[in-house]
Amino acid sequence: MNKKLHGLLVASALLYALGVHAQKIGPADIGGVVSGPKGPEAGVWVIAETTDLPTKYAKVVVTDDKGRFLIPQLPKASYEVWVRGYGLVDSQKSKANPGKALNLKAVAAPNEAAAAEYYPGMYWYSLINIPGKDQFPGTGEKGNGISPNIKTQEVWVDTLKSSCQSCHALGSKGIRTVPKMFHDGSANSFQAWAKRTQAGQAMTNMALSLGYMGPDAALKNFADWTDRIAAGELPFARPQRPQGVERNVVVTMWDFSNPKHYLHDGISSYQHDPRVNANGPIYGAPEESTDNIPVLDPVKNQAYTIKHPVQNTETPSSSSLPMTPSAYWGDKPIWDGSSSLHNAMMDGQGRVWFSARFRPASNPDFCKKGSDHPSAKVAPLENSPRQLSVYDPKTQKWMHIDTCFGTHHLYFAKDADNTLWLSQGGPQSGVVGWVKTKKFLETGDSKASQGWTQIWVDTNGNGVRDEKDTRLTAAFYGIMPSTVDDAVWGQSMGTGFARMDQPGYVMRLVPGPNPAETALTEVYVPPEGAWSPRGIDMDTNGVVWTPLASGHIASFDRKKCKGPLNGPQAATGKLCPEGWTLFKMPGPQFKGLDESGSANNAYYLWVDRYNTLGLGRNVPIASANGGEALMAVVNGKIVNIRVPYPLGFFTKLVDGRIDDPKTGWKGKGLWTMSGTRTVFHNEGGTANSPKVYKLQIRPDPLSN
Repeated sequence: MNKKLHGLLVASALLYALGVHAQKIGPADIGGVVSGPKGPEAGVWVIAETTDLPTKYAKVVVTDDKGRFLIPQLPKASYEVWVRGYGLVDSQKSKANPGKALNLKAVAAPNEAAAAEYYPGMYWYSLINIPGKDQFPGTGEKGNGISPNIKTQEVWVDTLKSSCQSCHALGSKGIRTVPKMFHDGSANSFQAWAKRTQAGQAMTNMALSLGYMGPDAALKNFADWTDRIAAGELPFARPQRPQGVERNVVVTMWDFSNPKHYLHDGISSYQHDPRVNANGPIYGAPEESTDNIPVLDPVKNQAYTIKHPVQNTETPSSSSLPMTPSAYWGDKPIWDGSSSLHNAMMDGQGRVWFSARFRPASNPDFCKKGSDHPSAKVAPLENSPRQLSVYDPKTQKWMHIDTCFGTHHLYFAKDADNTLWLSQGGPQSGVVGWVKTKKFLETGDSKASQGWTQIWVDTNGNGVRDEKDTRLTAAFYGIMPSTVDDAVWGQSMGTGFARMDQPGYVMRLVPGPNPAETALTEVYVPPEGAWSPRGIDMDTNGVVWTPLASGHIASFDRKKCKGPLNGPQAATGKLCPEGWTLFKMPGPQFKGLDESGSANNAYYLWVDRYNTLGLGRNVPIASANGGEALMAVVNGKIVNIRVPYPLGFFTKLVDGRIDDPKTGWKGKGLWTMSGTRTVFHNEGGTANSPKVYKLQIRPDPLSN
């Protein structure tokens, strides 16, 4: 070998060795460099996965601007490691053990179609053709097929996002590809869509949504969309690789449930003190799918279940839901839950509270007309579709709170009574309920511990609730006790979800001395060009945050309001436009719609008040169920945290926990989990189990 060439090789080897050494690969790390056809690959993901642990485990990191990566804090196991990124197809999987250096070769996508398979689903469902504004209001079966219920283009999009996308990731491979069995030998995609939306146990909500939109127009719309994709149409926009702080993300994930089941959400800690339950188990809420609550021990990497008791044999079971055969599971029901475990919340002692069903809907007498209960005297309630349960991990015992009002989302106020405020979800009875949990835990008395109030707006402007005011039938969907006063904030759903002719509101309820009789509510609608909030939280400064179906993350600061907040116009919500600030969600907009918004959408939003993720205090984080990401607003700009594996990441709620405040980023993180009703539509198909995800932000892409 010539001396000059030998010198260059030695120098290259030294430079590489220095680069690896600079990464400080510890005994629990895997690190190296990702190179592609044109050199180092910056901003791509490196995935390490193992089945050697008690449950399937994976960790994902992003390469830095020189293509370097470091996967930190791996449990001892043998891993398969590969590269995924925009503009690439997956590389071959390499075997590796912690403590070793590993260089990887990225593989360029051979064409646009191959590259697009790795795009977030939103890039595919933004291809849906939204009917033009001139098609609204709908003219029904004998007209354009759009239901007269749908009065504007905004309501159509709201229904598409809030009723369809919020349960199923529309752009995922399993949705944008129609299974062959539904074609049944026919090329008629309209009929295939009609069949697929009647299949499986999730069909009930789909049928309601399609009926509200106008089934003919909706099915033709979906059939046109999937036909164009089947013929080779590709997304018109391309996503950007992670930039800046997005490259500092570490995602850890564990399987912890059955592929046939789904999770609505879960919980890791107490909202007012993220040090509660440090290093403890993560609890899931499996809604209709099962009564077995999945639990993860993230220290032992072990998943197990606890069973929610259903003592009344007349309590409905989801196994009785109507369905035609599923393309994935055949004609056997895969859900059998009776508990309808919708939402979980943890208190300051580590007990877990669930909105849960444990009896048939008919209420006990103390809820109904003629009762001496203070709330029943004002607003008697006949039915409660879901009540409240609490599990104490220390005693492993359950208690049930027989609520007169239905329960959906729940959050604790920081008061002497440890009051738990609960939303209704849909219109239902149009009340807001609460349970004084301290009293219930001391007495076990459901009747004495609870209350509820209707939603009244002070339209006569006298500051007191009376018969001249306006009662709204809108119900809270999201709910959040204020961080700065005794008010309780909520958010009602727009027409597309509530199926009522009303806008979506952000609402401020002031209980007063006797809430059942004195509570008054202020309502606010987003400004022009923005609409339909879904989910709500508040930072420690009293600023409300909510995602909007128009493709925005919005803040509302009541302190900025200049005019009166009651009076004749109060029930319209068209007050205080100056209180709103809008942030456009990342990603493309549907063609023909206002470019100030986005086709992106979020199921809910959570404010990281205590910097558990690592982006700062009071950072709002929205769960993008189309963008397969979490979106954080940091210093007025959105940090888009994509979870690229498995494809189809779809989550609903998040929360944060601090396990060890002395270890910096390693001792804290944000926790979330799979939220789609059909995890088998995503990468892995029927072998894809619901997962727990932990997200952390480290100082740089090579920190360990």
